[in-house]
Amino acid sequence: MKILLHICCAPCAIYPVESLRAKGFDVMGFFYRNNIHPYTECLRREEALKNYADNGKFDVIYQEGYDLEGFIQNVVYRENQRCIYCYHDRLESTAKIAKRGKFDYFSTTLLYSKFQNHGIVKSIGESIAKSTGVPFYYHDFRVGWKAGIEASKRLKLYRQPYCGCIYSEKERYYKEKKRT
Repeated sequence: MKILLHICCAPCAIYPVESLRAKGFDVMGFFYRNNIHPYTECLRREEALKNYADNGKFDVIYQEGYDLEGFIQNVVYRENQRCIYCYHDRLESTAKIAKRGKFDYFSTTLLYSKFQNHGIVKSIGESIAKSTGVPFYYHDFRVGWKAGIEASKRLKLYRQPYCGCIYSEKERYYKEKKRT
């Protein structure tokens, strides 16, 4: 069975790839990049994934271009709901490629993160599956959270400090000073 796995970064791919292979899947990755800001961060994550994929011996499709403006335009004035747009855009892009590539399933490494909303990811994945005709494979990969982190450290992979978009980068680093 062939599965196309949306991959946000190398560390988040480790456990899902291993788990899917153990279940008999032939795994190919898809790196979606429009939601990763700034561009230098995107390049760091892409390079880490290339290194991991080469060592892990699996192929990855790397999205071409970098539509920062499109991402921003689609979330402006809806910043509090940006993750829903982002989940949908990444999963829809993955499903469309899976359909063209005649994959049996598509899935995402978002299901590995304890910081993502699994209910929404699953719901969006299942909805996109209905519209594309490619089944969404849901599996809660969070059970491998610690193992994936330890493996990424052992492999000396770049481990990003925030989800990806410029808004999550701000949430991670910007702390408003209290005025006295």
